[in-house]
Amino acid sequence: MRNTSKQTGSVIIIVLWTTVLLTVLVTAMAGKVRLSAQTAAHNRDASQEWAQLMATVNFAEMELMLERMPVPIGQQLEESEEGELLSPAYRYDGEALELNYAAPENMVVRIYDHAGKINLNRIPRRNMQLLIEKLLGGDDAEPEEVQDLLAAWTDWTDLNDLEGFNGAEKDYYLELDQPYVPRNNPELDTVEEILHVRGFAELFEGINLDAAFTIYGNTRTVNLNVATREAMRLLPGLDDELIETIIAFREIEDISNRAEIAEIVPFENLQELTQWVGTNTSNIYSIFVYPKHERSSTVLTGQPADSQDLEEDTVRQAYMEIVEVRSGNALPRIYKVDPYGILPDTAKARVEEYGIEF
Repeated sequence: MRNTSKQTGSVIIIVLWTTVLLTVLVTAMAGKVRLSAQTAAHNRDASQEWAQLMATVNFAEMELMLERMPVPIGQQLEESEEGELLSPAYRYDGEALELNYAAPENMVVRIYDHAGKINLNRIPRRNMQLLIEKLLGGDDAEPEEVQDLLAAWTDWTDLNDLEGFNGAEKDYYLELDQPYVPRNNPELDTVEEILHVRGFAELFEGINLDAAFTIYGNTRTVNLNVATREAMRLLPGLDDELIETIIAFREIEDISNRAEIAEIVPFENLQELTQWVGTNTSNIYSIFVYPKHERSSTVLTGQPADSQDLEEDTVRQAYMEIVEVRSGNALPRIYKVDPYGILPDTAKARVEEYGIEF
């Protein structure tokens, strides 16, 4: 009788353990199946979103090709509130755009004309000196530090290994922990290359280089109609308030000539600024495309959105291409692709912060 009870107890224990093990196995398998289903759904959504993004990039490229085509007869150009015609080329200042080829509604497109950036391959030596001086504090900059940095820049972009006074050439760079040789050519291969010049990594620390500079094209001046905040912050004669004033002005009408710049910028500032600015556009563009942020209700239009929408658009990285558009019947030439490109400052003019009125 006692043996029978022991056997019965053993069977119950075995059954219970078997039940526990089966429960664990079923739970684990169910979790694995659920994870696989979620992974498949995420992959499907990612694939669909990627296809939409790449389609939108193609539409943006076609938008730039359309810019090179003759304007159809009878087409009405957009006008300012004062009745002045607005140049379609100035739409490429980073505002969210509505494309002629309808892009998916969940995608945001921003295009930047490189005429709104400082061209490192075309900057005169004098202008580089002024830029260095501004970054070092303007009138408070130490002349010796400015000249040392300028000498290092000159040695990097000249055509020989002869070291200038307080400059830096091959011998200096080969003694670094991670040695390399200087460019010895005025044509930089990338914007980031400037950080390899002695002292320039510290000089440009915290600056979005791709937003401020370009190495493409032949434009020597910066067009304030399409200039990025990052580029304007480096221009002598401009402070944050003047930059926001310029952006607020160009949201209303185009800046067509230097006389109109003089209406915005005080004379003493204009004297410093005038050699930097022009009205040329380029055929080099940065295209940014990204899914609309869930909290953003921004409507993709060629007109500036309201401030609330822009505050909600917190995207800082996006798929980016740098392209050259040669004509309306040839595909753009792609110079650079960055799936995680850092966006320039996309906010509207901060008129309330500085009390700007027109």
